[in-house]
Amino acid sequence: MTDTLRPALQDGIARLNITVPEDAATRLLEYCALLQKWNRVYNLTAIRAPEKMLTHHLLDSLAVLPFVDAAAPRTLADIGSGAGLPGIVLAIARPALQVLSIDKVAKKISFQQQAKAQLGLENLRVLACRAEAAPADARADAAISRAFASLTEFAAAARPLTAAGSALFAMKGVYPADEVAALPAPVRLRASHSLTVPGLHAERTLLILEDHHG
Repeated sequence: MTDTLRPALQDGIARLNITVPEDAATRLLEYCALLQKWNRVYNLTAIRAPEKMLTHHLLDSLAVLPFVDAAAPRTLADIGSGAGLPGIVLAIARPALQVLSIDKVAKKISFQQQAKAQLGLENLRVLACRAEAAPADARADAAISRAFASLTEFAAAARPLTAAGSALFAMKGVYPADEVAALPAPVRLRASHSLTVPGLHAERTLLILEDHHG
């Protein structure tokens, strides 16, 4: 699978106009193969075809890189990370970025720990808990979520982990106008970006929030 998907991955990275380390493509494809292997037993994701994993998981996660890069966080918390999306993908693409990957589901955490060990991801810390119950030393300059609850719930979950005004990246499908309108006063929408993911024929939106909590 790794060899057959490599050209499509490299083409997707080029079309996203991003740069990644030389070994990133190999590690991303190893992660994808590991996810497919575990998925047969543990049902970590509804997407099973390798080609769809490439577009819906790898390239979809990589599409946010320019915006994360612009914010320049040293540590990024992935809240409700599931099988490590986008956290593990971003950890592979940006080795200097420290990623806190947080999820409460045991089988997903077990998979992430295996991926961390197999891929040698020294910049990845996997936490088995709710974000609100994360240890005191689990702090981040920014937070990200992919298909995780509502914007208000995401901001609330990120609050114990981040300082006031930190960038909160919410990966969504269609622009969630109702969720934006329902944001509580301390949280505001800083920016919204429509993303084009190569090979993915569906709307993708990245919303960047900031929470000016006291």
